[in-house]
Amino acid sequence: MIKLLSHAADSMPELAAVKAFAGKTAVAILLLAPGSLAMAADYPKIIQSIIDKGVKVEKSFPAASNMKGWVVSQNGKYMIVYTTPDDKTLLSGMLIDENGENLTTLYSDKYIPRPDYGALYKDLGKASFAVEGKSKNPKSTLYVFFDPNCPYCQMAWKALQPYEKVGLQVRWLPVAYLRPSSQTKAAAILEASDKGAAFRDTMQNLGHGKETSAAGSASVKPKTAAKIRKNSELMQNFGMTGTPGIVWKDKDGKVTAKAGMPRLSEIPVMTGLPEQKMTDPALARFQ
Repeated sequence: MIKLLSHAADSMPELAAVKAFAGKTAVAILLLAPGSLAMAADYPKIIQSIIDKGVKVEKSFPAASNMKGWVVSQNGKYMIVYTTPDDKTLLSGMLIDENGENLTTLYSDKYIPRPDYGALYKDLGKASFAVEGKSKNPKSTLYVFFDPNCPYCQMAWKALQPYEKVGLQVRWLPVAYLRPSSQTKAAAILEASDKGAAFRDTMQNLGHGKETSAAGSASVKPKTAAKIRKNSELMQNFGMTGTPGIVWKDKDGKVTAKAGMPRLSEIPVMTGLPEQKMTDPALARFQ
């Protein structure tokens, strides 16, 4: 069984991405009326319709449930869309299998070209963030984009706690898109005298039915709003449209970016640290 989500808790609305790619005022599931466009020799009508809008097809591949996946690009940005077996419907969003696996993330890792993020990595050090973990001479450093209302960001935070105890430093860069309160919570973290404490307060209380102290700001200062916006732009420049978004350097110094909550087995690779024991039962589904 496959579920396709056009907008999930940990993903920016795919609608914006589809509009940016195809220039269409539409929802994330696009239907093409029969006979409305001439079919190209090699593509279904619905794929030709986005090609006519300036989108380039990079490749196609077999996807789950007899669908076909398509890697498409425009202005250097890549995304994956799907066509149904009858080639009449175009789907955009997170493709989730019956085990909860995000197939779109797997397909992206396999089929989308990996850009060189070396120059962008330098910009991360100039960004606005809260720091957790080892403050001086860390053994490893991760940058993580997060929305203060993102439950998967909370899971990532929990999963990284044991690694912080053995030398990891995590720099948490707030963005805001999930809820109206995301902006004020993100701003309160950046404006706090102890950003790390404000961030931890937000993560600890997320989903507990109460607003944290980071949600009390009635308005956001323009300077702070600009910092949050800059973080969002930086995250998108890394090719990520949802949170958590993790950026790290591997043992060879190559910069890698990954969107979404990682499997626990991936964290040692990201951190370069030995695998740590997880005791929080909430993390069991990410084994």
